[in-house]
Amino acid sequence: MRAVDLIRKKRDGEVLYRHEIEWFVQANLHGDVTDYQVAAMLMAVFFRGMSGPEVVYLTRAFMESGDIVDLSHVDGPKVDKHSTGGVGDKVSLILAPLVACAGVHVPMVSGRGLGFTGGTLDKLETIPGYDVNLPLDRFKQFVEQVGCSIIGQTDRMCPADRKWYSLRDVTATVASIPLIVASIMSKKLSEGIDALVLDVKIGSGAFMRTMEEAEDLAHALVRVGHQMGKPVRAVLTDMNQPLGSEIGNASEVVESIEVLRGEGDERLTDLCVALGAQMMSAGGMENDTDKAEAQLRGYLADGSALEKFGAMVKAQGGDGSIIEKPGKLAKSKIEADFLSPVSGYLDSIRTAEIGWAAMSLGAGRERAEDFIDPGAGITMHKRIGDYVEKGEPICHLRAFNQERITNALRRLTGVFTLEAEPPDPSPLVKKVIIEA
Repeated sequence: MRAVDLIRKKRDGEVLYRHEIEWFVQANLHGDVTDYQVAAMLMAVFFRGMSGPEVVYLTRAFMESGDIVDLSHVDGPKVDKHSTGGVGDKVSLILAPLVACAGVHVPMVSGRGLGFTGGTLDKLETIPGYDVNLPLDRFKQFVEQVGCSIIGQTDRMCPADRKWYSLRDVTATVASIPLIVASIMSKKLSEGIDALVLDVKIGSGAFMRTMEEAEDLAHALVRVGHQMGKPVRAVLTDMNQPLGSEIGNASEVVESIEVLRGEGDERLTDLCVALGAQMMSAGGMENDTDKAEAQLRGYLADGSALEKFGAMVKAQGGDGSIIEKPGKLAKSKIEADFLSPVSGYLDSIRTAEIGWAAMSLGAGRERAEDFIDPGAGITMHKRIGDYVEKGEPICHLRAFNQERITNALRRLTGVFTLEAEPPDPSPLVKKVIIEA
């Protein structure tokens, strides 16, 4: 078998067989297929697409290129959640301990932020001592004993996907649904889960800007899950404004603790509860979502969810005192407000630009090797539908030097649209897709 023949087949729109895809993936890992040949295949897939079976074969090939976690010894459902990425999305920090209170075990392998979207691992690492690089045996131990654990992808989990993902980033082939699906599903299904809930973001702060794009991706993800024998459902949610008030690593941990204490942002709380109910349903715990949501809100109100978060933090070496004293977490000293240039109702936000501004403050990275400032970020004072007076702060910025503040303020010019009349409200949860 030759790589050039398989590249030619896909270039010409032909379908690749399972053994061809498996050989191509393995041969690249072993050095028999070069990275530039993978780049050519990626571009062919980008333009020609993949059939449903091809996506399943690629997903399975990525999974089987490394370790697959075995959690069969853990009693009870094992369910994870994956978000397609947004601005201010700290849901995983809240959701994992919240759902664990209901008896759902949550083995969560998360990633780092890149570009305008934040990363769960970057947030957790602002907690002194928290170890995201656990060996898999300890990861499995904490999933069983604590009920949840959040770590980073190990070198032996889907190594082929890691190689292909880095090549997608530099060949402008990231925005290919077959490649997105294979990448997401291979990593998630290698966690040893019984079911998966996907939070597919839609809007100005998401990779999928339209409902049509989001539905196409959601159906493709659900289809692959079902074809691989796992119940998978997708929740399509709004990302036309930041989720919660905080965009930044340490500040998002603080906001997560507020929600877990039952006192946090209402919109963020609503999304965590809605996704948690879907996880309980997917895991066979409670099919009545109203009952599941009421149960989860109870865990926020009585302190159980916050206690579970503290247990996870301590198990992974983190400073548990931040639960009671979140003010100990990093906060950059140079601050400024972005003031509204006119009066009116906040009608729309170019949300991705908020994420890019936060990145320029030091809260994110443009390249994998970039430095993260844990205390940098943005606090939103206004959300869509609020009335804003001219000269009133729309948001507050933090960084470790004035130059970053100046650049971010400049970047926010033109991001907020204000109108004379308030906009129509938009639902947070737009649709739930269970069938492929």
